Amino acid sequence: MKKINIVKDSKDFEKAIHKGKLIKNNFYILYKIENNLPYYRFGISVGKKISNKAVIRNQLKRKIKSIIDNHKKLYENNQDYIIIMKRSCLESNYQELENGFLELIMKIKNKGEQNEKK
Repeated sequence: MKKINIVKDSKDFEKAIHKGKLIKNNFYILYKIENNLPYYRFGISVGKKISNKAVIRNQLKRKIKSIIDNHKKLYENNQDYIIIMKRSCLESNYQELENGFLELIMKIKNKGEQNEKK
């Protein structure tokens, strides 16, 4: 994942959480909001409630970054995606995390297309 595609500013996180579209499943909470940039960006949050060990939180972040990189064609430009990981991510393997992520991306993509048609 390129640095240009990462949301780092806490203001962007807060804006997406308060004004963005929300969708969730067993593993993630995903927020999507439009940005004024010609590319997509992702923000990833793994809280201390999941694990108080930074090593474990960083492993989860690396897994989700890998999943994001493997499916670059699914994301829309001019969008910020904020991913908040849930505790159930600890007990799941890579394939389950990937399937859960793809499920959310497809749902939020279809949700946006339905709103445009109305």
